[in-house]
Amino acid sequence: MNCKIKIPRISALFLLSLLLLIASCKKSTIPSVTTAPVNLIQQTNAYSGGQVTDDGGEHVSKLGVCWSTSADPTISDNKTQDTTGLGGFISHITGLTPKTMYYVKAYATNSEGTGYGEQYTFTTDDVSLPTLTTLGLKSVSTSSAASGGDITNDGGIPVTARGVCWNTTGNPALTDSFTSDGGGRGIFTSTMTGLTLNETYHVRAYATNSLGTTFGDELVFTQIEPVLDNDGNAYSIVTIGTQIWFGENLKTTTFNDGTAIPNITSGPDWAVISTPAYCWYNNSAGTYKEPYGAIYNFYAVNTGKLCPTGWHVPGAEEYTTMMVYLGGLDIAGGKLKEAGTSHWIGPNLGATNGSGFTALPGGGRYNIQSQGGSFSDLGYFGYYWSSTAIESSTTAYSFDMGYNLKSVVKSVYGKTDGGAVRCIKD
Repeated sequence: MNCKIKIPRISALFLLSLLLLIASCKKSTIPSVTTAPVNLIQQTNAYSGGQVTDDGGEHVSKLGVCWSTSADPTISDNKTQDTTGLGGFISHITGLTPKTMYYVKAYATNSEGTGYGEQYTFTTDDVSLPTLTTLGLKSVSTSSAASGGDITNDGGIPVTARGVCWNTTGNPALTDSFTSDGGGRGIFTSTMTGLTLNETYHVRAYATNSLGTTFGDELVFTQIEPVLDNDGNAYSIVTIGTQIWFGENLKTTTFNDGTAIPNITSGPDWAVISTPAYCWYNNSAGTYKEPYGAIYNFYAVNTGKLCPTGWHVPGAEEYTTMMVYLGGLDIAGGKLKEAGTSHWIGPNLGATNGSGFTALPGGGRYNIQSQGGSFSDLGYFGYYWSSTAIESSTTAYSFDMGYNLKSVVKSVYGKTDGGAVRCIKD
């Protein structure tokens, strides 16, 4: 005998109702959250965050971190409110007091309540007066000169005022003449006006935050008139230690006795000539005379007539004196190079132009016949002739700076090589 049992058909609506009933019987809980370690701690802010690992069966509507100067902070204390839902998040903690220890925990809130992560402690940095240096001096007219500063640390509080101050007696302060150049960190340039020719001035950069004002190192300079070469080109003047230099590369085409310097455009001719010569980079005065100046071979340097009367091409010892004043060959390049990448290829390592020398990457010209007296390295390197030749040799010393160097390199080149020239006062 066959028996058949008839099983009733279960409707989809019944199954849905059953699932909803089961879900309603599941107990919801508060969220589970972990706290991220605190990092990037400064005087008044820091970063933390966390991760919601379980929403407790309910939507997480609020999450962030809470903090206090007392242990076990809650959302009744200071807190952030970041994204919602599961997953990781980052919180920016602001409004802190310098040099203070805080307790911080992540939190997450759903309809059942608020869960907290583990507690971390951290201490904010201290605040201080700004730290800065005074940049080099450059006479730009008969009655004005340029200086400036480099604010390397604002002390954890915004710098609200900066500039330079100067006088004729020493230790200049804001009770003397001063410039106002806004606020913020970094390098700034100031122009001092109302100066008197042949007067000696003392200048310092200054920076002010809410704690007070600090000053950079004091520099001393004598205001002199910009110098003209035999072609009538005018040059700014920069004081570095006890030396007075041109603030620009030489660009004369005649010696100081009025004699013309031969302009050699042919590469093969440049490579073999053993008499004075000059050229412009890529033989284009219109493109490269400003700001790079002319390229000279050592035979032009060695005449002793290249610079205006009262000035001369510096010897290797005079370059060395400047390097020592700037802290040595290893770091002097950064203080000599023009800052930024307007002319230098990046990264222009270490460049602050703290001396005011404004060295430029004018490149040079090879004397190798196989390369046809070719031009090279514009934007990458600056080659500066000294007047010092190596005895019984066809070579002489040059002082070189590069886009990838903080240092100055003392190099040896053939006398028919081409490089830039700066003049120094007798």
